[in-house]
Amino acid sequence: MWAADNQGNFLGRISIRRNQVASMEGDVEDLEFFQRKISERFSDLLPSSATKDHLPPLPSHPPPQPPPSSSDSSTAVPDASSATDSAPNGTASVTTSDNILSIAWLRKLVDAFLCCEAEFKAVLLTDDRELSHLIKSPLDRLIPEMLDRKVKALDICNGITHGVEAIRLVQKQAEIAVSALEQKPFTDGQIRRAKRALASLLTSIVVDEKEGNGGKSAERSWSFGRSRGSANTRGRNPANFRSLSWSVSKNWSAAKQIQAIASNLYPPRGGESTGLAMTVYIMSVVLAFVMWALVAAIPCQERAGLGTHIPVPKQLGWAQGMCGLQEKIAEEWKKKEKKGSAGLMEEVVKVERTAQALMDIFEKFQFPMEEQMEAEVVALVAELADICGRMEEGLGPLQLQIREVFHRIVRSRAEVLDMLDQAAKAAAQNV
Repeated sequence: MWAADNQGNFLGRISIRRNQVASMEGDVEDLEFFQRKISERFSDLLPSSATKDHLPPLPSHPPPQPPPSSSDSSTAVPDASSATDSAPNGTASVTTSDNILSIAWLRKLVDAFLCCEAEFKAVLLTDDRELSHLIKSPLDRLIPEMLDRKVKALDICNGITHGVEAIRLVQKQAEIAVSALEQKPFTDGQIRRAKRALASLLTSIVVDEKEGNGGKSAERSWSFGRSRGSANTRGRNPANFRSLSWSVSKNWSAAKQIQAIASNLYPPRGGESTGLAMTVYIMSVVLAFVMWALVAAIPCQERAGLGTHIPVPKQLGWAQGMCGLQEKIAEEWKKKEKKGSAGLMEEVVKVERTAQALMDIFEKFQFPMEEQMEAEVVALVAELADICGRMEEGLGPLQLQIREVFHRIVRSRAEVLDMLDQAAKAAAQNV
């Protein structure tokens, strides 16, 4: 009898060990697939496709599917399988017209994040995973840290939403200037109306973010979204532009929030680098990088010091595309930071440049306007009208995508917390 019992215990241990080995092998396969998709998505966002030649081969096994969830039925943006439909790997590749930091490019960046979030959720919340692994080292530390980063990312989403509203106000001022200069020959009344709109536009997008001014972290003339422009918001539906959850405080800093998200972000070592711990780390890096890029492109409250790089591991293959993007964005930030800028978004930069060129012309010309000068004004107005059209077409969908990021983070965080709670209860019952 003793021998039979002993044999039964032995066979039970062997079965447990086999399950553990199978789980580890599954984690390695999931990690390989996840790394490949991360590499592809962010390499596709680079202006050049040269880095694609160095991508590792795609694993032959399909990605794991997440357990069905009733909360996902109302998702506005589909998961990885259908979030994009213009490229075979799930993320629309950048075309020549989608320059880095343009509205179209930012939409692709957000789309890539939503795809990565869906794939990460599929890996972490798979039905055949042993819940006990989630409350053991190092995941008992990495997962709570990731959930804390997601809470901070929600504030970033709020700040970005307000920033998009700010850019809409710039667009309205630019449209007023374009409308004033539609008819030729130009009259004095047209010029005065256009100058007022352009002056308001330029005043609103000048940001002077200088550190250490009398104890204040930043002094700014940034008036985006302030109540002074009540006339500018007339006729707009406030329900379409309210913040996602709560408004940030006056002392809130987007740069400090980004730094908090990126703090203590170190890659796992040893045996941890081939399992679920590495997958959690990669998703944390993706979250930090995407939030950093969005804050750099879109005006947010207090961004002094944002030029500090996110700790993206250059030595790892999956991060090469992200590193290339980070270098390009950091270079643009250094150029704009010295003279003050409302953001690196391509359309905002072009609006500012075109508006300033028109103001320079209006300040020095006298009636009647010379033919060459009139042709120059017509060309600048046409360029301004084109930029306004791109803003009108892209800002609304971008704002909806940011809203979807917010709600996707809230849902996935709640599901992970629920899984951790189940793991803790199961562990308590087995004691």
